[in-house]
Amino acid sequence: MSIRIVTDSASDIPQDYREDVTVLPMHVYFGEQEYLDGVNLSHRQFYELLIESEDLPKTSQIPPYEFEEVYERAVAAGEQVIVINISSKLSGTCQSARVAAQDYEGKVFVIDSLNATLGERCLVDYALQLKDQGWEAEKIVKELEQAKGRIRLLALLDTLEYLKKGGRISKSVAMVGGMLSIKPVISVVDGEVVMVGKARGSKNGNNLLVQEIGKAGGVDFDMPYYLGYSGLDDHLLQKYVADSKALWEGHVSHLDSTSVGGTIGTHVGPGAIAVMFFAPKDTEK
Repeated sequence: MSIRIVTDSASDIPQDYREDVTVLPMHVYFGEQEYLDGVNLSHRQFYELLIESEDLPKTSQIPPYEFEEVYERAVAAGEQVIVINISSKLSGTCQSARVAAQDYEGKVFVIDSLNATLGERCLVDYALQLKDQGWEAEKIVKELEQAKGRIRLLALLDTLEYLKKGGRISKSVAMVGGMLSIKPVISVVDGEVVMVGKARGSKNGNNLLVQEIGKAGGVDFDMPYYLGYSGLDDHLLQKYVADSKALWEGHVSHLDSTSVGGTIGTHVGPGAIAVMFFAPKDTEK
């Protein structure tokens, strides 16, 4: 039986990624204007709107009926479905996927990635690797549930402004941090976004990011990995890559990078850089 992978656009996977992948768009609202992430709102358009807007945009979870429509088409076509969603601690989307799957026991399997953006995408890519190797759906699901705990997402923020707008830090902390050029490093831990460190200035911030990768046990280069950036260009990411050559040289011939969309971009703002990877197997969170 063939297998279809279903995910949400919080994974920052493009709509036309693969024929056997369905990406359901998150709903993004700037004021009363509704957009479908990745459909009529590109990453570039999102950041253009974000920079111009005084208020943060809002996102809403994908409702169960949108998942059910996909399940119905897939099962009718003789497919089993593996659903990989943004962390249930960040969105109700995973719960929607589970509600919709109740009538499809043994045909639809829902996985809470406990991650977001390209961390979620790493899990999707691993699922596709296993599928291409001929693994059955149930075996893939079991392996993903075991492997997802090894995914690490680390991000260096360029500004505190959007954490302030989102109420995650106070105005006074944001003001002092801006004056001192404080660059926080955040991570996704057990499905939630947490601050793991902060540095003064971009160079120290890059060094801190490298240190945190070391603490995670390094990168398993046999598994999917990504570099990401928020905003209209990747110049800060390229600077980080140049500053951290020791991490990559001798392991890979090139580094895949892509922009991070609105689900996380809303909170980190433009200018963030991120690293998503699997830690080695003997490393636990």
